[in-house]
Amino acid sequence: MVERDIEFKVFRYKQGGAAPAYQTFRTRCDENTTVLVALQDIRRDLDGTLIMRHSCHHASCGTCGMRINGREELACVVKVFDLNTPTVVVEPMRNMPVISDLVVDMGPFYDRFNSAGMPLMRESEYLDEADLAEGLEAYMRCENCIECNLCVSACPIMGTDPTYLGPAALAAAWRVVEEPRGLDAKPLLDWVDSQNGCWRCHVAYECNEACPSGVFPGDKIMSLRRELTKRKFRRLFGR
Repeated sequence: MVERDIEFKVFRYKQGGAAPAYQTFRTRCDENTTVLVALQDIRRDLDGTLIMRHSCHHASCGTCGMRINGREELACVVKVFDLNTPTVVVEPMRNMPVISDLVVDMGPFYDRFNSAGMPLMRESEYLDEADLAEGLEAYMRCENCIECNLCVSACPIMGTDPTYLGPAALAAAWRVVEEPRGLDAKPLLDWVDSQNGCWRCHVAYECNEACPSGVFPGDKIMSLRRELTKRKFRRLFGR
């Protein structure tokens, strides 16, 4: 197996300490080494003060979101050799306060996201010819969104307007409108039909590019706009 030393330029910041700066490390990597594993090696062997979040190591928990070479990524699935750059630049996500090094404060994200009231489970799609297992009335599955915040980091509007609800919250709102499960969707539609709601989006679709779970938040925002437009016409013409 091929191995070589790779240079990492890592964003460093400690509250109450010096101004934010970048620190360079070199660590041994092979063809299977992910950015997350390389950072763990750096913390173990070179600098135990390096702070980052991680958990599952297979893109299910969303906790290792960060910017790698200027792109929003889950560090656990990005292989170092695949980046094919002499230096790997690692930074915290944008549009959220930095707590320390690569860790951001997710509080504002969850304040908006949880306001949508999206359930964790949804009805599952399956092939028409599939048979339900004995004792089951329907298939259910977990929602696609893993709450990683990458779409919020990538969104150009979030960087200039902190009141914007953001792509994750708006996508969650659409999921409730799409499948309300007995809930009244009107208050939610009123919530997103605002200056800082779905009309604030500039349709850059950076959120779609950043999403690792196939949620496509930009598409969901457009679905909200269509639903709100239809609602407006129903009010105007009584249909």
